[in-house]
Amino acid sequence: MTPEAAGPSAPDGPHDDLLTVLPRLTRLSAAFNKGRLTERAAEAAGLTLDRPATGVLVTLRTADRPLRIGEIADRMQVVGPHVTRQVQALEKRGLVRRVADPHDRRASLIEPTEAGLEAANRYVASLLGWFAEALADWPRQDREDLTRLLTRLADDVTARLARFDAEE
Repeated sequence: MTPEAAGPSAPDGPHDDLLTVLPRLTRLSAAFNKGRLTERAAEAAGLTLDRPATGVLVTLRTADRPLRIGEIADRMQVVGPHVTRQVQALEKRGLVRRVADPHDRRASLIEPTEAGLEAANRYVASLLGWFAEALADWPRQDREDLTRLLTRLADDVTARLARFDAEE
């Protein structure tokens, strides 16, 4: 087979090892979206929330304390007004509530109600169940390595993007 028949070759450069990762990230993202993973988890959990509202609820569920709107936005990497709208909708449904900030009487914190916590737990259990099934045949060490490396990747990419935002 000639080199032309094999397809275009990757450019020689310092990041050739990462070039093989790019199509896999694209494939994974497409699979999540095409497979409607978050929507399926919401349906299985009996939630009738859209993706952004579910994101707010899960963010609050995984926090170790009530959060300000800005903290929710930071964790979700969205703008505050977007979160404010979602919180208002979740409040109307009785899934979150505002509580006084003990450190600043002018501010309020958002926390899930009991119903909100139950809804978030059902969603998270559904999502984790799906991933557990997908990784069921993986050795424990591979699952631990995946967790460690994905955490590191997410942290490093998030930090780098935050630096870009700060420079603008």
